[in-house]
Amino acid sequence: MRDTIAVAERHELHTMLRDALEDLCRLGATGAQGQVHDRGRDVSAQSGAGMPAAGRFRIGCATATFTAVVVLQLAAEGRLSLDDTVASHLPGLGLDATTTVRDLLRHTSGRPDYLGALAAGPRLAHREPEELVALSRGPRTEGWSYSNTNYVLAGLVVRAVTGRSWAEQVRNRVARPLGLRDTYYPYDHPSLPRSSARAYQQQWPGGPLVDVTELNPTALDAAGGLVSTTADLTRFWCALRRGELLGPDGLAELDRVVPAETYQQVRPGLGFGLGVFRVPSRSGGFWAHPGAAPGTATCNGVNDDGSRCVVLYRTTTPADPGLRAAMDARALRLVEDVLDTPAALG
Repeated sequence: MRDTIAVAERHELHTMLRDALEDLCRLGATGAQGQVHDRGRDVSAQSGAGMPAAGRFRIGCATATFTAVVVLQLAAEGRLSLDDTVASHLPGLGLDATTTVRDLLRHTSGRPDYLGALAAGPRLAHREPEELVALSRGPRTEGWSYSNTNYVLAGLVVRAVTGRSWAEQVRNRVARPLGLRDTYYPYDHPSLPRSSARAYQQQWPGGPLVDVTELNPTALDAAGGLVSTTADLTRFWCALRRGELLGPDGLAELDRVVPAETYQQVRPGLGFGLGVFRVPSRSGGFWAHPGAAPGTATCNGVNDDGSRCVVLYRTTTPADPGLRAAMDARALRLVEDVLDTPAALG
């Protein structure tokens, strides 16, 4: 009887996942792939043309959670304090004297985002992190505001404290201990493995899809440069919530949220901790950090104890903002349905 119930639950999870991926393709994605982890069971599916079963993809801003974990580990070791000023670790960058490491991780530094200034540059050019920081010109913002510059600076703090790059620290402190064999930073290598899906961008509504798979990841750095798979990411998110990467104090710091003031249109009550969003939901809420890179977007969510997790990604970024919003909403609905629906989980 127990085996029969497990098979039925697995089938229901697979159906929920497959339906969401097919909906994303109907909305305009060329392909979509996802994985659900539920109490030791893993279910995966894919839909669309050229979508491999376990392809690697650029995870974009979801990289920030990996960077935050490394910083919190260093804080636990006493090698830095979250209340240190960033300028004390990076004295040569002319930074605001009051901004702390905690401000970087929770996006309350007021530092403008560099990505807008970078958009017109060549996709294959090498970028130094200091160059990215220098691009973040403009007036400081007040309150909470998402800025990729914060995590580029956090990566520089990691290098200043350890003498090693943030990417090496992610590899040695997170990827290797968890067995994440497909999670890595490509440095200047612009291509993805042949088993990966192609990424496409539409420049204007109704226009052709442009292949934007080739990209120099140094333009994204510690804010968005990692490559991974849905299987690796479900392992990462579950391990994070189970305390395999951070002790109780570090996890408590990560979970201390402030209102994500400029993102309330996404979900009223949305909060941000140190490298993670807290998403209100029917069952009380879950943890997540979506990500986007040219032509690719990923969505994820994990419950408090790490027993359930969903990760999916899609290829193709349409020019129509309404269509992009519809894709984002459908992906988020899948995450919420899996994490919040008792019938789907047994």
